[in-house]
Amino acid sequence: MEEFRSEIVPDIPPEDDQDQAGKFKRTLLDILETLVLSLLLYFGINAVSARIRVESISMLPTLEAGNYVIVNKLAYKFGTPSRGDIIIFRYPPDPQREPYIKRVIGLPGDVVRVSGGVVYVNDQPLVEPYISAPPDYEGTWEVPQGYLFVLGDNRNRSSDSHSWGMVPFENVIGKAWIVYWPPQAWKILDYHTAVAAGD
Repeated sequence: MEEFRSEIVPDIPPEDDQDQAGKFKRTLLDILETLVLSLLLYFGINAVSARIRVESISMLPTLEAGNYVIVNKLAYKFGTPSRGDIIIFRYPPDPQREPYIKRVIGLPGDVVRVSGGVVYVNDQPLVEPYISAPPDYEGTWEVPQGYLFVLGDNRNRSSDSHSWGMVPFENVIGKAWIVYWPPQAWKILDYHTAVAAGD
């Protein structure tokens, strides 16, 4: 007859209260650490960038109503906007309104003239492959120091510097960088095409 030997299973001592308290404390510290890191990441990202929703058709065809754009808030901390930059700014007549988004056309000291459907900067016609149609208005504007002259790419359907004036530097929030929503509209915004013929 075959003999079976039973294995001796050692008794597992019950966890004492001290071990359970230690585990709880470690779990709590892990949760707290994750929460603090998440908050630091959130506030860090918001310190250097913003997200805005394009509300109008004034920047067609570059930006459509409903596009979401990431804004680089550090772009002008160590420099100034360049001609062709798409900027987000507080509306000068009423800074409490939702921010505006337009393209920089005139810099301090520039003379901007719109005539015969062409925009001129210091008597040089702008090369503008990004506009929806030539402007059907005319005028001449001198850009003072500390200000920018901005226009929407949808020239005839835009509330911009041609109708309400210049944008003070202090109203500029940042530079439009990436269209991230909807997914099919995703793109990095290109600034290399907005130049005067003489540049």
